[in-house]
Amino acid sequence: MRRHSSGYDILFFIAIFASVIALSGGLAHVYELPRKIALPRDAYFTVQQIYAGWNLFGAVLAVQSLSLALLAKSSFREHYVFRPVLAALILLLLAQALFWLFTYPANVATHNWTQIPADWETLRHQWEYSHAGGAICQLLGLCCLIGALFARVRAAGR
Repeated sequence: MRRHSSGYDILFFIAIFASVIALSGGLAHVYELPRKIALPRDAYFTVQQIYAGWNLFGAVLAVQSLSLALLAKSSFREHYVFRPVLAALILLLLAQALFWLFTYPANVATHNWTQIPADWETLRHQWEYSHAGGAICQLLGLCCLIGALFARVRAAGR
């Protein structure tokens, strides 16, 4: 097994930490979904205003993306680490695809939930379930990343 610097350990820590923080936002959406999905129109649009400023969460996603990409590059020669790290990166990209293909268009169509279009209920389902899908991707990605760390620890003990 090849020896890694403490920078590799720090990179693993940053990737896991950023993934946990990124997952927390997604899980918040999942936990509130059962109650929010049944809210009447006016109440739903009022509740949606709590997300003003969540676009700043993009900074966490940038750190997560960069750290996963660097970790994949650093672990390329160690397939037992590289493969789950790559899976985590792919799952992050899938979560982002769900956001940009479904969540963001719902935000645009409703002007960030300040205007009520005729198809608001369809947009609500699109918004809520795309967030849930993204959270599932983030959770599975975190599991892959933890699996990569376990594989690395096991290999180091050989």
